[in-house]
Amino acid sequence: MSVAGPMLELDRVETYRGPAQILRSVSLTLAGGEAVCLVGRNGAGKTTTIDTIMGLLPPRSGSVRFKGQDVTRLAAHERARLGIGYAPEDCGIFPDLTVEENFHITAWLGKKAPTEVFAVFPEIKTFLGRRGLHLSGGQKKMLAITRALTLEPAVLLLDEPFEGLAPVVVTRFIEAVRAIKALGVAVLIAESHVQNAGRIADRLYAIDRGEIIFGGRPAELLGNVDVMRTLHG
Repeated sequence: MSVAGPMLELDRVETYRGPAQILRSVSLTLAGGEAVCLVGRNGAGKTTTIDTIMGLLPPRSGSVRFKGQDVTRLAAHERARLGIGYAPEDCGIFPDLTVEENFHITAWLGKKAPTEVFAVFPEIKTFLGRRGLHLSGGQKKMLAITRALTLEPAVLLLDEPFEGLAPVVVTRFIEAVRAIKALGVAVLIAESHVQNAGRIADRLYAIDRGEIIFGGRPAELLGNVDVMRTLHG
């Protein structure tokens, strides 16, 4: 998939949580069908960036554009309907509902899950009747990502999708991100570990103390001693 200009664009965004300024003039772009990772230490501003894009936090200044449309003041559900998908770090699933019932939530929004969505994580079919409360961490992440895909997004935001997973499971999720890209979905991933990010990203942005300190290819980041030192604390 390709579009004229960026699929997603942040321009000099400044976002606060309460009285504290978290993002400082953050600018980044995401092209159609591209996988971009936003890397940084815990507390660097990754989740705040994702929340600002999704409309969960209003920026104090700057703009968010999606497919050329200014969505800076749109509510989160309106952005979801336009085609911005979101799988939060805590997965955001309903623990008392079964996996299948969790998918019914998106069906109520008027979307039916395309067959190819379940091809990303075919394992889900084996635990459709299990309640969210009884899922493993990896299964919860599979559900959160697949549920976001059922809304047929053009852009998918993943907040720390590899966090807490065993290395073999991280590899499985990286394969899944490649499958999502193959569906034509652009993916923006907030990720703490540069090595994981380098395995999947077409481009990387590094963020520290709410400011973008690097943008480029994974190999360029790995070769930048100053930025790598900052990321590793």
